[in-house]
Amino acid sequence: MSQANAVHPPLEGAKLVIGTIAVSLAVFMNVLDTSIANVSIPSISGDLGVSSDQGTWVITSFAVANAISVPLTGWLTQRFGQVRLFMTSIVLFVLASWLCGLAPTLPFLLAARVLQGAVAGPMIPLSQTLLLASYPRAKAPMALSMWSMTTLIAPVAGPILGGWISDNISWPWIFYVNIPVGIVAAIATFAIFRERDSAIRKAPIDTVGLSLLVIWVGSLQIMLDKGKDLDWFNSTTIVVLTLIAVIALAFFIVWELTEEHPVVDLSLFKLRNFTGGTIALAIGYGLYFGNLVLLPLWLQTDIGYTATDAGLVLAPVGLFAVLLSPVVGKFLPRTDPRKIATAAFLVFALVFWMRSRYTTGVDTFSLMMPTLIQGIGMAGFFIPLVSITLSGLPGSRIPAASGLSNFVRIMCGGIGTSIFSTAWDRRSNFHHAQLVEQANLYNPNFNASMQQFGAAGFNQPQGYGLFNSMATQQAAQLGVNDLFYISAGIFVALIALIWITKPERSGGGDSAAAASAAH
Repeated sequence: MSQANAVHPPLEGAKLVIGTIAVSLAVFMNVLDTSIANVSIPSISGDLGVSSDQGTWVITSFAVANAISVPLTGWLTQRFGQVRLFMTSIVLFVLASWLCGLAPTLPFLLAARVLQGAVAGPMIPLSQTLLLASYPRAKAPMALSMWSMTTLIAPVAGPILGGWISDNISWPWIFYVNIPVGIVAAIATFAIFRERDSAIRKAPIDTVGLSLLVIWVGSLQIMLDKGKDLDWFNSTTIVVLTLIAVIALAFFIVWELTEEHPVVDLSLFKLRNFTGGTIALAIGYGLYFGNLVLLPLWLQTDIGYTATDAGLVLAPVGLFAVLLSPVVGKFLPRTDPRKIATAAFLVFALVFWMRSRYTTGVDTFSLMMPTLIQGIGMAGFFIPLVSITLSGLPGSRIPAASGLSNFVRIMCGGIGTSIFSTAWDRRSNFHHAQLVEQANLYNPNFNASMQQFGAAGFNQPQGYGLFNSMATQQAAQLGVNDLFYISAGIFVALIALIWITKPERSGGGDSAAAASAAH
């Protein structure tokens, strides 16, 4: 960012405010769309006349296209310039959203979602780049912490807003809501940033690297999405997809490390700060996102919550995150970011330990208290970790580095979701088998239960069915508790990764560089 600031002086007054709002609106629209469609799949599937299983491709198609385009940010920036690429991403995102809403068939909708995911990729890394170039170096951490509130609120707002729109209006409006937001963001971006573009360098197109990237990322994303439905490696399809992904990834790594103009700069992993920070952030985010999917799913399937109520239980996470993010931004330049990140990981560990003690009779207060505390961890999680990741990098490498770091994070989010959903099934089955072992005539507790059921008017088959239903609910509870407990332990272990880094102390510009890429 130092180069950008040397060419273009920081913005001031109204231009600075409008520029920050424009960038934040674009990112809010982007992040919202990663989660807003999730709760609307039944409505979309029913309206288009397809199964819910086919409907999940609405999510997968966006995720695959997005995951492929994110690491291309650095190369695309060199080819087209930061502002031009950012503007194009916003305009095409609005167009794709309009097409999604108009979709008369599932193939049409999937094509529009692929376009939407592809053009969304560069938006988050570039929004950070433009924002840092707009503020004085000393105010960069504060600027990014204020901006990061956008991406803390959007993932929580997505399912709530999507559910409400699907229930009360119609599913196309989950896409149409992007249009006015995107138009405002595009106009404001053009007005403020059009004279502040970066230099363009016509780097050759690495067609082999790009092709290999599409193959291995696409295969991996589809494998993760369909693994649970197809019983993982008992399915020939999953085995073939895994082999394709592994082989293509191996060729991709070798090719990119030897190519003169790689489409993804893997040499960044030679840097200790980038590697340690990226891995800690990615695994931590994978745990967070896996649990973010697991918690409402458990609440809806086993505790009897509606989709909207489950979303509201998650809402308090934004309170402390919004209140404390500016505080973190203020103190970050004067504090070792490793200490803030360590504190955040300990807060996450505490939160998941608290959740591991849930019972089937859990009340709303007990559900919301850990979520409220989690906001403290969120405020100190993203910004310090990505500050470490990109510490000491020259401005010219930040778009590529933030794109690659963001890519690894997105992939770990998808992997975390798949692992958690599968592990919950298997731990629940394990606990169910243990519980029903007690269902025999030699167990006095079981006999007492059957007598109670009989006194309540149930015959023997009905009593057995009721016992099995209770065992199923208890097994699901024990399974989810196992995953919360394991998550707590992994967050503690990840602290070691934070302390293998040695972030450079600076005036705040480098240390906060690309904090937004964490979202």
